Amino acid sequence: MKKLLEYPLFHFLLCLILGIALQFYTQIWQFNFIYLFYSLIGFLVILYFLKRTQARKTFSIATLLFFVFIGISTTYIHNPKNYVSHYKHQLTKNSTYILDVQKVLKPGNYYTKYVVKVSQVDSTKTTGYILLNIQKDSLSPILKVGNRIFIKTPFKELIPPLNPHQFNYKQYLAKQYVYHQVFIDDHQFKKLENSKLSLINLSAHIRGKIQASLKKYHFTNDEFAVINALLLGQRQEISKELLESYTNAGAIHILAISGLHIGILLWLLSYLFKPLEKLPYGTIIKTVCLIFLLWSFAFIAGLSASVVRAVTMFTFVAFGLSFKRKKVIEFSLISSMLFLLLIKPMFLFDVGFQLSYLAVFGIVWVQPLLYNLWTPKLRFLDKGWQLFTVSVAAQIGILPVSLYYFHQFPGLFILSNLIIIPFLSAILFGGIVIILLATFSILPQFMADIYGFIISLMNYFVNWVSHQEVFLLKEIPMSLTTMVAWYIFIILLYKACVHKTLKRITLLLTSIIVLQGVYFYEKHQISNKDEFIVFHKSRQSVLGKRSGKELSIFSSLNDSVLLQQKLLQSYRVGEDVSSKSIDSVFNIIPYKNKQILIVDSLGVYQINGVQNPIVILQNSPKINLTRLISTLKPQQIIADGSNYKSYVIRWKETCYKQKTPFWYTGQNGAYIFKD
Repeated sequence: MKKLLEYPLFHFLLCLILGIALQFYTQIWQFNFIYLFYSLIGFLVILYFLKRTQARKTFSIATLLFFVFIGISTTYIHNPKNYVSHYKHQLTKNSTYILDVQKVLKPGNYYTKYVVKVSQVDSTKTTGYILLNIQKDSLSPILKVGNRIFIKTPFKELIPPLNPHQFNYKQYLAKQYVYHQVFIDDHQFKKLENSKLSLINLSAHIRGKIQASLKKYHFTNDEFAVINALLLGQRQEISKELLESYTNAGAIHILAISGLHIGILLWLLSYLFKPLEKLPYGTIIKTVCLIFLLWSFAFIAGLSASVVRAVTMFTFVAFGLSFKRKKVIEFSLISSMLFLLLIKPMFLFDVGFQLSYLAVFGIVWVQPLLYNLWTPKLRFLDKGWQLFTVSVAAQIGILPVSLYYFHQFPGLFILSNLIIIPFLSAILFGGIVIILLATFSILPQFMADIYGFIISLMNYFVNWVSHQEVFLLKEIPMSLTTMVAWYIFIILLYKACVHKTLKRITLLLTSIIVLQGVYFYEKHQISNKDEFIVFHKSRQSVLGKRSGKELSIFSSLNDSVLLQQKLLQSYRVGEDVSSKSIDSVFNIIPYKNKQILIVDSLGVYQINGVQNPIVILQNSPKINLTRLISTLKPQQIIADGSNYKSYVIRWKETCYKQKTPFWYTGQNGAYIFKD
């Protein structure tokens, strides 16, 4: 790690990351491209004169600031919203649109989903991307990459999460430059002639041919879905149950083409092309062949973000290995990371990007320390020990960030990896052979059956592991601050293990105190927090009364259904609390010095002693709201998701006329009131 800290690109990478985060979260740069160009030129001139004057420290600081500015500028440049040609500048109430399908997403319960490029608004050529939702219908055609359609339906803003700590899909799509969506059925669009040929379209066309060839060999749905994911990078056809099994077994990385797959592929190809090293310039020829084949695989897999990241990472590794120097993998990883973030700055916020690099760094740094703890004499044990230490090292690298995003830990991940990963190289190599033979229609059926049986066996094993629920730890809270504290501890622990000096041990002990301090502070904050929450749940009422670490739930849902509600799971994990349900719901719920009056379908609100309450309207009560306001003079009126929308619209108008604050959870999100 010491040599890595001396590597200039490592410092440039840190400054680039800082610049990207600054621009994304603060929009610090608001000027146009002319000012941006002049600023970059100005920075380069300053650096040139600083270098000439040999002011080394000043030059170093200015260079680091320059890379911070590069991070800001590259984030600004890559955002289509900052261009005059972006579709948002052309939108009107009666606009028409031409959309090009760029990506097919996993369908939902009611809609098929696509990321589409807005190539034309009315008669104006435009840029930018939106989310297209087409209502599911047995007769409606499924769109493919490269299809072009014409629609008239207006775009809608993406909806932020309506409950606290729920997944923010709007922010997730914003990191992919998608800011609007549109909902249509099969009668509201017209297919046009396909868009011009591009690399993405050509890749989709070739992949479609391969998929059509494979379907002739009668693979089961789950077999075909896994083959599609493992070899073609397409996860849309994986069933919800199968995906959940791989997730719970700690083997979800098997289904997504990532650094693991590309690393295995690079290792196999390196072994096959090793004889080329004996030729003049053989190392160069071998490296060129490896890189070409890796990118050919990426092309067939659809050039998705995860595939491009993984192939770029191992392209740098392959190039670096040709020099046969020490620490080449670490330097290659840093270089590839810097290159990727310059080309696609939003990769920084991609969970797959973070997990891939953290896993590889964990293997590179931690695995040698673990492996040296024991030296098996038998070759079989040695290979098993290597695989075990690699799995543990990768898990150490990703564990804090994995808990931060997913809040669960598969206790049997080692078992999954020990069984599956040794055979993954054979599965990948065999799959490539199966695809080649199937494409040329010379694949014997018995070979397809054997390969399908192996895939089914893997699915069965993963399903068995996933059902050992006692080893699956769920709802593990992990805040951003805690995650950072854990990584500081892991890094300092690694450094103390490498060189046991007094300074490093002191820093390690300090990090432990800091970690304990973070937990103590967060526990104190949780214990002293009180709030009342009106959650949003479509067609249902869910209220929560929070006191410290305990959340009391008032709802008509039964206990088993209530505990599985994602909105409550998200809140429990995010706030690190436990919940219990209250069987009976009274019309009046006291909270601090407030009176909370629930008006349900019975419409009862005239209760002695109730004045200036907070009124919650549930289950569409048939009341005269003007009379209620006149009688009770409420501080606030809240309508939750159990009410008819027509009622909500009428109540909103009444409250506006009566100058009474009104809140609808279906539009404004959950209502939270504290002290």
